[in-house]
Amino acid sequence: MGLFSSSTRAIPVHQDVPKHIAIIMDGNGRWAKRRFLPRVAGHKRGVEALRKTIQACVDRGVRFLTVFAFSSENWRRPADEVTVLRQLFITVLENEVEKMHANGICLKVIGDLTSFGRPIIELARQGEQRTADNDKLVFTVAANYGGRWDVLQAMNRAAKANQGGAEFTEEMLEPHLSLSHAPEPDLFIRTGGEKRISNFLLWQLAYTELHFTDILWPDFNAQALDEAIGSFRKRERRFGRTSEQLDSDQSKGTQSGQRKTA
Repeated sequence: MGLFSSSTRAIPVHQDVPKHIAIIMDGNGRWAKRRFLPRVAGHKRGVEALRKTIQACVDRGVRFLTVFAFSSENWRRPADEVTVLRQLFITVLENEVEKMHANGICLKVIGDLTSFGRPIIELARQGEQRTADNDKLVFTVAANYGGRWDVLQAMNRAAKANQGGAEFTEEMLEPHLSLSHAPEPDLFIRTGGEKRISNFLLWQLAYTELHFTDILWPDFNAQALDEAIGSFRKRERRFGRTSEQLDSDQSKGTQSGQRKTA
């Protein structure tokens, strides 16, 4: 495969702070269980952790934050927990959008929302419209989302747009992916100790740096975020190149990519 047929065509400019962070917020239920609390208490505490993480990202200059709020597989959970999560989603959309707007945050909601029903769909779209012109941080919530679903729905949309034309290219597919409004994540964080991607942003995470932490999501804070970013800074992001090429680029001061330093 030649350079210009690589699945990663553009090499992002190196920055000490990742431009885009994606997070699987895992461990709410275990956090509650350890405290002999109902699982809903963990989810509610998780919302507080998310609020603090959003602010921490703004403070550190992160431009895009994408979180996995509800996967397409989460419907397999007990019905009462799914009901609680659905109601919590409604509450967050009702109470947090104006705060986001006041703080210059743009809200995006991706995933197949039809299963959630009209109230959530309307609240999500209203929130997106209300915050559309904000540019301090693009905060994307993935709800009833799955990476395989994302690729399939993008293929279906691209096929309709292509109408039997030439073979598909990545450029033709990417505008139809759910995260087309953002660059590919630089850093992926999963809390809770599990080391899986769990069908999250399968296309977009192809070259993302992965960071796994044992911290349960309700305990995640600015310090934990800094630890993840510190790990990111130590990575050598070669994108198929050699370390020597990175050193050469760094010495030339090119914008094609520079080597990470601790």
